[in-house]
Amino acid sequence: MKKYLLLILFTFTYSTVLAESNEPVEAETIDEGLVSQRGYFFGYSFGNMLKQGGNEDVDLQALLDGMKDSLAEVQPAMSSEQQTAVIDIIKQRQEAIQVAEQEMTENMGQRNIDAEIAFLAENGAREGVHTTVSGLQMEVLEEGQGKSPRLSDTVVVHYEGKLLDGSVFDSSLARDEPAEFGLQQVIPGWTEGLQRMKVGGKARLFVPSKLAYGPAGRGNIPPSALLIFEVQLLSIK
Repeated sequence: MKKYLLLILFTFTYSTVLAESNEPVEAETIDEGLVSQRGYFFGYSFGNMLKQGGNEDVDLQALLDGMKDSLAEVQPAMSSEQQTAVIDIIKQRQEAIQVAEQEMTENMGQRNIDAEIAFLAENGAREGVHTTVSGLQMEVLEEGQGKSPRLSDTVVVHYEGKLLDGSVFDSSLARDEPAEFGLQQVIPGWTEGLQRMKVGGKARLFVPSKLAYGPAGRGNIPPSALLIFEVQLLSIK
């Protein structure tokens, strides 16, 4: 079980090693079994794992001694009581990291909520911006001439999504490929907003976090983030 756990941990940090190693290894330095390279890889990976667990203060010589004993398959130079004490410390540090990360997420979420409230209050007063009962704000950029989609419809759109600071987190325009999806498959802000548009129309949607991804966020979208989309409804299927 322990061997499988170590393998998983090393594999987990593999992408980090590749991301931080920018210089290729020259051919003449590569031995037949990549012995030194494998050693460095495992060492670097394990170092990342120690940092992520809050154990960067580990005694490096003791770490090497433990690895040597493990590879030599000799009994550990620690009693079961000492091992249990170490495991307890590791758990405590990991729990402390998780608590700190949770607090950071909650603080970020509250800041985003405060910014959202202030922004929507000011934005909703602008001419041309309509606020719906749900709290969604819409600004028509180009009037459509076709019909409006229903909840059961599939639509084809071009869009660009931004955070409140103006940074783009997603764009079908950048990919030069329209997006196609059912109106019941997207965030509530889109489901509502697109039903208020007509084919050929273009609108800017100001989507409160409660109608988007909420306190959890998603990918590069922070917790409780207001989302701003420019959407063009190309067709309904």
